[in-house]
Amino acid sequence: MKDQLEALVAQMYNSGILYSEAVREFKKRFIMNVLQQNKGNQCKAARELGMHRNTLSRTITELKLDVRQFRDGGPRPVRSERPISMEKKIAR
Repeated sequence: MKDQLEALVAQMYNSGILYSEAVREFKKRFIMNVLQQNKGNQCKAARELGMHRNTLSRTITELKLDVRQFRDGGPRPVRSERPISMEKKIAR
C-alpha cells in the first residue's frame, strides 16, 4: 500500500496538483469511504475516524458531501415511532 501511495503522490505532483487540493481530495475520499461503510451514520463514522461527530459534520459541509447517498434510501422514522433498544428499556 505504501508503494501505491508513493506512486499516487508522485503522479499528483507531476500533474501540478497543489498540496491543498491533494489534501482536500484525500479527506473527501477517506471520509466518503468510512461513511459508505457505516451507511451514512455520522456518529459511527466519526467514532471510526477518531473525531467528534460535530467535527465530522462540519468537515462534510466544508467538502460539500451528500451523506444521503450512503443511507439505505428510505426516510428515517419519526423518533416516537423508532423501536426502543433493549439497553434503553432496561434503563427505564
